[in-house]
Formats: sequence, C-alpha cells, structure tokens
Amino acid sequence: MGKSHERLDGRLRTFIESQPLFFTATAPLSGDGTVNLSPKGLKGSLAVLDERTVAYLDFAGSNAETIAHLRENGRITLMWCAFQGPPNIVRVHGRGEPVFRDDPRFEELLARFPDIDPAPHGLRAIIVVTAEHIRDTCGYAVPLMAYEADRDLHGKRFAREDDASLDAYFRRKEHVERSLDGLPGLPLPLPPSTV
Repeated sequence: MGKSHERLDGRLRTFIESQPLFFTATAPLSGDGTVNLSPKGLKGSLAVLDERTVAYLDFAGSNAETIAHLRENGRITLMWCAFQGPPNIVRVHGRGEPVFRDDPRFEELLARFPDIDPAPHGLRAIIVVTAEHIRDTCGYAVPLMAYEADRDLHGKRFAREDDASLDAYFRRKEHVERSLDGLPGLPLPLPPSTV
C-alpha cells in the first residue's frame, strides 16, 4: 500500500540516489495541451539537495517540453521505480524551475553534481524540484531488469559542439525554443557555458 512522506531522507533518499533511471512528467495549463513524459538517466546527473529538494541536469536534446511547461506553470512529477531488488516506486509531486546557464545560482548548483562531467552533453539548464507531496508505492508489477551501463552516445554526439554550434543546433530544432504547444522553451541565444 502507498504511503506519504514528509521528507526525502533515510531509505527514500538512498533508493532515489541508487536508481540509474527516473522519469519526469509535466503538462501545460491548457486542457488540450501536450502532456510530456521523459526518461532521464546518466549516472551522476541527479542530486538530492536537501530533504525536500532534488535537481537534475538538463542536457541537449530534441525538444524542451519540460522547460516550457515549468516556465508556464511549474508543475512536475518525478518518478523512480526499482527494476532490481525489492519492488518500490517513489513519486515526488512538486514545483520545478529551470535554472539556466546565466543564472547566478547556476555555478553553485552545478557543484552539487561532482560525479559527472556535463561538458560533453550540451548542458542547457539545471532543473530544481521542490517536493510538495512525496509518496511511495509497492511496485509489484514493475519488471525485474538489469542495468548494464549508461550509453555513451549522448556524450559522443554533443562533445563536438561548442556554444555557437550548440546554439545553432537548438535553433534548427522545431521544439526547443518553443514547445509543441507554442509555449516559450529554452531561451536563445544560449548563454555561454561555464563548464
């Protein structure tokens, strides 16, 4: 049975930090808007900042739906599920904010991710999520699957980009500066990288 929690500590924090994959879900305010669900991975790209706050690195990709939805309304749900070991699912429902590369908080937040080199991944922003509701459930129906390793394709693809070419890449993509529903996404021009 599901249980609500006041904070991300103890076994919940340990569980979250040990999962190689998590999912983000966001939606626009419009009732006919596009709901977005994204898988997130890469070891070291997620950090539990305190007992009610988590953050993850937002890397270059084919769209910016999460950023657009957060800029519009801030609603986000994160979900982790156990593919190995005892069954468990943890959801954090909360408010999210994209912290962009030109934000004064960016450097301090980036220091919270010491186990990953963000440079070859085209880091766009750090998504900071403040929990409003934390809940875990059984996860009995989640299949057992083995984690082998992170794919190296993302880093190889974006390692060859500098700030100018990355900005040009984002401008060419249809749903980076504007979402599928036309909401403001990633602000361009892309601020210079500090990593």
